[in-house]
Amino acid sequence: MRSDLEAELEARLLRYAAIDTQSDETTGVTPSTAIQFDLLNLLVEELREIGAEDVELTPYAAVVATIPATVTSDAPAIGFCAHVDTAPAFHATGVKPRVHHGYNGGEIHYPDNPDLVLSPEISPYLGTKAGDDIITASGTTLLGADDKSGVAVIMAMARHLLANPEIPHGKIRVAFTPDEEIGLGVDPQLARDFGVDFAYTLDGGARGRLNAETFSADGAVVKISGVSIHTGTAKGMLVNALHLAAKIIDTLPQATLTPETTEGREGFIHAYGCTGGAAEAEVKFILRDYELQGLEAKGALLRQVCETVAATEPRATITCEIAPQYRNMRYWLDKDPRPLELAMAAYRANGIEPELEPIRGGTDGSLLTELGVPCPNIFTGQQELHGPLEWISVQDMAASTQVCLSLVTLAAAE
Repeated sequence: MRSDLEAELEARLLRYAAIDTQSDETTGVTPSTAIQFDLLNLLVEELREIGAEDVELTPYAAVVATIPATVTSDAPAIGFCAHVDTAPAFHATGVKPRVHHGYNGGEIHYPDNPDLVLSPEISPYLGTKAGDDIITASGTTLLGADDKSGVAVIMAMARHLLANPEIPHGKIRVAFTPDEEIGLGVDPQLARDFGVDFAYTLDGGARGRLNAETFSADGAVVKISGVSIHTGTAKGMLVNALHLAAKIIDTLPQATLTPETTEGREGFIHAYGCTGGAAEAEVKFILRDYELQGLEAKGALLRQVCETVAATEPRATITCEIAPQYRNMRYWLDKDPRPLELAMAAYRANGIEPELEPIRGGTDGSLLTELGVPCPNIFTGQQELHGPLEWISVQDMAASTQVCLSLVTLAAAE
């Protein structure tokens, strides 16, 4: 029999996932897309309805609120954070979430894309979820469980704590951020406005996963100026910027240093965007490594390749600008392991053995940790992210919520 918590989480995710909140790195505004306000404003209303205090939509488009302490002891103030935006990588307009109650363990088909199939052969973790309630999209969009499942878990936790003031806990702050998927989710003011001793992002994968390590990340923009001339008189004069862009990408070691050829603790250089024409072109890269030395080496390699290609065509101008994005949270959590140890105790209190796993990516917690708010990442169950096969188990979301509830009571007991 389904619990009230499972029913609430299902309803919340269906409601939130149906709202288009896709971010866009090209706009240069905050949030990057106005549609994110549709969910942010809804969360403001829902937080006020359940009795949260200090509910605010900040000038940097984050929603923050307080669940007042129910103990007078010197319990730590704890934050919980999730992001409302979905990834620009795949369609997010017109999401139609579907619930497969009591999943039978076989193939899942999609009404809007009959050729699409989700199965345990494609997603092995799905094979462990027979009997669970599985939520997918309808086949033509992503689902948005990344990270609306985290939003749902935090909101369910907040409602439960506010409805049951006899549960002992210290001050709790919640935050819902925009633009995490484009690396702009944490405004520097959030670390100050959060006002917590430490925090947790709810933006993780399989039940039991606990993340205290992420990639360190830089972004690179390579700009190429060629020589433009009419194609009818171009011989010996035209310098095609697109050809040079292709040469830069092709010169990088694609067999060993791209996302599709690496795994585990291996870093990569990823070319993810190319715009322009024969006269001028721009290529965008992301650089990832768990260690700063490795990240610096990847930046040096990209610059070297640009210089080498530029040397083959002195009439062209090629620039390579590299900027930091976020750093591995491990550097700070190694110095202050308290939030990680507390999370591990909360997992075990719910019969879940924590699986410490480095993220091949980053979270808002990466930036919060760097800004002085230690912030590990807790599972919600989200799977096959950023594409039409994205799915999540309602029961995994319920387990995540229970972990959060245990965590705040354990912190109060300390």
